[in-house]
Formats: sequence, structure tokens, C-alpha cells
Amino acid sequence: PPAMSRRVVRQSKFRHVFGQPVKADQMYEDIRVSKVTCDSSFCAVNPKFVAIIVESGGGGAFIVLPLAKTGRVDKNHPLVTGHTAPVLDIDWCPHNDNVIASASEDTTVMVWQIPDYVPVRNITEPVVTLEGHSKRVSIISWHPTARNVLLSAGCDNLVILWNVGTGEMLLALDDMHTDLIYNVGWNRNGSLLVTTCKDKKVRVIDPRKQQIIAEKTKPHDGTRPIRAIFVADGKIFTTGFSRMSERQLGLWDLNNFEEPIALQEMDTSNGVLLPFYDADSSIVYLCGKGDSSIRYFEITDEAPYVHYLNTYSSKEPQRGMGFMPKRGLDVSKCEIARFFKLHERKCEPIVMTVPRKSDLFQDDLYPDTPGPEPALEADEWLSGKDAEPILISLRDGYVPIKNRELKVVKKNILDSKPPPGPRRSHSTYSSVTLCPPSPQQPALEEVLEEIRALKETVQAQEKRISDLENKLGQFTNGTD
Repeated sequence: PPAMSRRVVRQSKFRHVFGQPVKADQMYEDIRVSKVTCDSSFCAVNPKFVAIIVESGGGGAFIVLPLAKTGRVDKNHPLVTGHTAPVLDIDWCPHNDNVIASASEDTTVMVWQIPDYVPVRNITEPVVTLEGHSKRVSIISWHPTARNVLLSAGCDNLVILWNVGTGEMLLALDDMHTDLIYNVGWNRNGSLLVTTCKDKKVRVIDPRKQQIIAEKTKPHDGTRPIRAIFVADGKIFTTGFSRMSERQLGLWDLNNFEEPIALQEMDTSNGVLLPFYDADSSIVYLCGKGDSSIRYFEITDEAPYVHYLNTYSSKEPQRGMGFMPKRGLDVSKCEIARFFKLHERKCEPIVMTVPRKSDLFQDDLYPDTPGPEPALEADEWLSGKDAEPILISLRDGYVPIKNRELKVVKKNILDSKPPPGPRRSHSTYSSVTLCPPSPQQPALEEVLEEIRALKETVQAQEKRISDLENKLGQFTNGTD
């Protein structure tokens, strides 16, 4: 019968996802967003904080604001300033909401502890500085399931994996990329990496075996940068450009990397498309740098595999974009994604919602999602163990954990290496190690203890001053 020939509309609970900017007073205003030309997203968010790379004279800085501190940002608001050249990328630790890493043109990676209260002065002392790159470092990314494992990639075409807890380099992947690395992404359990490179190849790498296990040359024919991320079932999603400079997206299967599962043309804009993926809903959001829209697609096992859902459009172009982890969303409002869109002078949250009539918890929208507990220790991962993320339920929403300290225990170099210089005879060496502790030892311990106590006093006073300033602010602004 002719009625059957009507096109059947695909069923999906995400067909009607819509995006909305927050009200004007819920934005973060008066922020001088960095003007560095770099395809990083410039913004990193978690359930406690929003961090944004900012302009800074001589050196590099980013600003960290508590999520609730919306409105105009005080021009004297403290910054995180330790780098001697611009900051190019920032990433919050997935297992500690008070720890953030930054990568810089000064060739270093720094890891910072951010207090729950707003400090009075700039934060200038990182918990640890990771030195190993010889050129600027433009990419950093924490391991999704192993504690304290951090990846960095630099313009020296080198990928380094660090154990932040000891400050040591775990692995250096040095002979794999022949040119500038555009992006690096982990798979869900952190056993594999996918990278894109100026040499027009997408590589899938087993970092512990230091092997390339699959590669695809020219997934997109154009010359402009490619991005790649892992999506469900180990498939790979790419964005790039056709030979005619049209923007494209692609979906690939590792077992047959030759032919794409899907390849779609989009438009002729020239901004690189940054993909953000939500594994819980299988939605990829594409945010072009310099675009004023966010397009989103659902990835399924049925043709055409990448299904266009909708476009969120606005008037102003985005300079960068932050993407909230699932546990930072408001489940009572059926919010399935929240973006933090950077303009030149402000940051505007954009909320993606699935319309529902009921205000009960919608468990089909919120399957259990990765929580803040790591599933592995760094050395377990390095020795070959894999573990899926430890999941939590969002049924009652997520309550962030109080300030957790990152402790860095540098291994004593003398324990592992023979002394430098000419080999001493064994007997003198052992007599050096066996001599009784010198009388200065206790004195040094006392001094260190005193310094520690002074630091604690200063921090307590800073918190007190900050609390008083907040009270005074509420006073002068009338009631808050």
C-alpha cells in the first residue's frame, strides 16, 4: 500500500535535544581570553571550576573561577601564573577536581593544586613541573582511568607520558610522528591513543608497547588540520577537510581502516572542528573555532551511522569551548551537555536539554557514568593492566568532594643510580652511605617543619581574608 512508502522517521530520544544560553547574569564577564593562535579549546571545566587561558603580559596565565562565581570578574582576580611563555592547553584531572595541568610554549607542563576558596594572590607555585620536551607543548590530556598519569605532546613531535605522583617520565613515544601533532585522544579505558598529525596520518598507538597498531593516511584529502577521537566500540570519529576545502566528518573501524563507515560533507567554513563526545548518549558535538554554531550528531550501529540531530546557532563566533563532564550536569533539568563558550571578553554557558514532561529522574538519559575514583594506580597501568572507568549513579545528582591534596613524592635519585663521576672503589662508597647521620640533619628537619607550619598559617589567613572579603562584598551589594 502507498502509505508504506512514506519515509519512516528514525526513533531517537535525542531527536529534540535543544541548546539554550544561560541568562545574562549567569555568564562570566570581563575575561581577557587568550589571543594565541592555537587549535586548543582554551577552556576546561569540572563540577567545581571553570578555567580559561587568558592574555597575560610576559609569561603565561590562566584564570580559575568557582562555577558559582558568575557575573563580572574582578580585574584583580588572582590568576595561575607560573609559566614564562603563553599557556597553550589546560586539562582538569578527572580524578581530582582541585588539580589542573597546563602546557606552555615555555616547553614545560605544570600541575597545580587549586583551593576550594578563592586565593588572595596569584597562584605561582605548581605542585610539580614536568620537563622533557624541547619545544613548546601544545597538548595535554589526563589518562581516563589510571591515577596521576598525564600525557603531553609537543612541537618536538614527541608524546610523553608522566607519573605526576612522582614527577617522572613513564614513556616517551618519539619515533612515531614525522611532523606536528594536531591532537591526541585516549580510548575509554586508556589502553590506546589516537593521534592526528600534519603528515596527514591518523595513528592508533598502544603506548605501553610503543607500537602503532593501525594507521590511515589521508582520511580527509584536504591539507588543513584533522582531529580524531575514539567513540564507542573502539571506532574512531574524525573531522577534516575535503580536497575542495569542504569540512567533513568521518567514522572509521579499526579492523578495516581503509574504507570509512561514514563520510559526510558539511560546509565550506575554514575553522577546525573540535569534536566533543558523550559516551553515555553516543552524541558527538562539533564546535568550529570561529563558528557561531554547535552541530550535533548521534552515532549508532544503523546506516548512515552518523545521524545529524540539530544545530545550536547564535550570533557571535566562539574563540574556544569547555565541555562539562557528565557528573557536573543538572539531572533534574534533563541537561545532557553543557558547553562553556568563550567570546573575546566573556564565557557563556550553553545548556543542552532533552525535553521531558516528567520531573522524575530519567534513567534512560543518565546511565551510570565515570565518577572521580581512578580504577588503577599508575604503576599498575604501566605494567599492562587495563580497567574500565569506575561508574557512579547520578540519581541524586553529584556532590563534589572536598579539597583533595595531590601529593608528589619524588623518588630519591641516589637510591636508583650509582653516583656520577669516576667510579669510586666499593669500600669508600659503602663507608659514605654507612656513616652516622650528621648533626645538621635534625636542624634541617626543624627548619622544614617550621616552613610547613608557616605555609599553613599563610593559607589559613588567605582563606580568612577571602571569606571576609566575600562577606564584605555581600554587605556592599546588599543581600546576595
